[in-house]
Amino acid sequence: MASAISANKAELLAIANAVASEKMIDKAIVIEAMEEAIQKSARNRYGAENDIRAKLDPQTGDLRLWRVVEVVEEVEDYFKQVDLEAAKKLDAEAKLGDFIVDPLPPVDLGRIDAQSAKQVIFQKVRDAERERQYEEFKDRAGEVITGVIKSVEFGHVIVNLGRAEGVIRRDQQIPREAARVGERVRALITKVERNNRGQQIFLSRAHPEFMKKLFAQEVPEIYDGIIEIKAAARDPGSRAKIGVISRDSSIDPVGACVGMKGSRVQAVVQELQGEKIDIIPWSEDTATFVVNALQPATVSRVVLDEDEGRIEVVVPDDQLSLAIGRRGQNVRLASQLTGHQIDIMTEEEASEKRQKEFAERSKMFEEELDVDETLSQLLVAEGFAELDEVAYVELDELASIEGFDDELAEELQSRALEAIERHEETARTERRELGVEDALAEIPHLTEQMLVTLGKAGIKTLDDLADLATDELIAKKREAPRRRNNTDGPPTRRPPVREQDKGGVLGEYGLSEEQGNEIIMAARAHWFEDEEPAPAPAAEEPATEEAADADSEQ
Repeated sequence: MASAISANKAELLAIANAVASEKMIDKAIVIEAMEEAIQKSARNRYGAENDIRAKLDPQTGDLRLWRVVEVVEEVEDYFKQVDLEAAKKLDAEAKLGDFIVDPLPPVDLGRIDAQSAKQVIFQKVRDAERERQYEEFKDRAGEVITGVIKSVEFGHVIVNLGRAEGVIRRDQQIPREAARVGERVRALITKVERNNRGQQIFLSRAHPEFMKKLFAQEVPEIYDGIIEIKAAARDPGSRAKIGVISRDSSIDPVGACVGMKGSRVQAVVQELQGEKIDIIPWSEDTATFVVNALQPATVSRVVLDEDEGRIEVVVPDDQLSLAIGRRGQNVRLASQLTGHQIDIMTEEEASEKRQKEFAERSKMFEEELDVDETLSQLLVAEGFAELDEVAYVELDELASIEGFDDELAEELQSRALEAIERHEETARTERRELGVEDALAEIPHLTEQMLVTLGKAGIKTLDDLADLATDELIAKKREAPRRRNNTDGPPTRRPPVREQDKGGVLGEYGLSEEQGNEIIMAARAHWFEDEEPAPAPAAEEPATEEAADADSEQ
């Protein structure tokens, strides 16, 4: 490139064309880079204070060099200004305030100037190349691409993608997969970022979407949209699960993905270094999908807790290890696939839990309603679990229980209401002792027990409550996984609860997002009560007596 500056016109154009073709960038960018390099070298020769411009004709290769000066009455900067008399010699029509061109003879660049020009051109071309690469790849996230491994640096694999380079970070590689320089590799483009060093293309072989794309390449029905992969979960290099559904009732989605003698799924397995893949039918019914997701284990019963987003699955004793899987892998993948936390229980554990809950609820009704054990057990057996349910259920429903009548139903409801009021009064006393304002008790959806919880958290005034975001108030606490999911060793201790795991202040009460928003807005209402409404615009008075008379006549 050093010879480019001093080359003849034909050589300059040939070099520009060659660089543009090699780097796959616009020829105009290369021409602009050459002009900028010549300008920089000319300033070094004539003085950096001069405003020197260069123009290289992209058609003929002609190079023009000139200095731009301003016509002024009194010259203060001799490099960029000229008086009117001197300006007339350059342009007969020059006048004060004009910017005129002072042609300069071509410069014969020395070795140092040529090297400097070369660096300018290289930098300009490199920037243009990075911009082209970014524009080419910025909208290709989610696409599978093939490249050649260029190098392995600190565990990260650098992949040559032809006109750009991508990186597979260590955590996005398949564990124990050997990366050898020169080998071809397929990966998913996860994101493309632009930074000071140019664009960065991040690739992944561990992402579930990569597996889904591989199936789309191997299974024509997925590519055509007849079969859809609704969910996918992976433990890279070990095991994976996908949930599939067919839009055509005559096509079996599982069989289509498996292929003749397993040819289709085996092609994906080989690409994923032997990763075992469970293909299961997807179902809109959550319980059915959970049963399918836990294959090959057999499930006896599924209990959904939609409020908590948890699912209890009961399995036979001999199926427990299979359902949990090695190191909890099977249940973990099933949880990821279904989007619910799954707790695995044996028949014996489920029975013990039911008996414990039955005993606790019976005891509570026995004490709170002052009834005998038989009556309290009847209530629990009929599905009643809380005092509120007894107090506010339809009287006919309560009286319809075998052995009950209207008189007994009314008495039970009366006692349930009295028990609720006792709890409210106790909580009200505790709330006031905590210093929680009575104004908070007027806010909808908040019970006295909730106010006690707020007081213990230091939220005692309307302003304290108003300063909270809805998530800070009602977000549910995320619980650590059950320790028995790990069957390969001694029971592990629960990890410490982190700040983000604590949930909202009232997370335990199951308030909805809509209720949380209403609580926050009600707490903030007093902020706007003190604002004075904007005064209505006053009617303009007539400027003169004549105008007033004219108005009255109208």
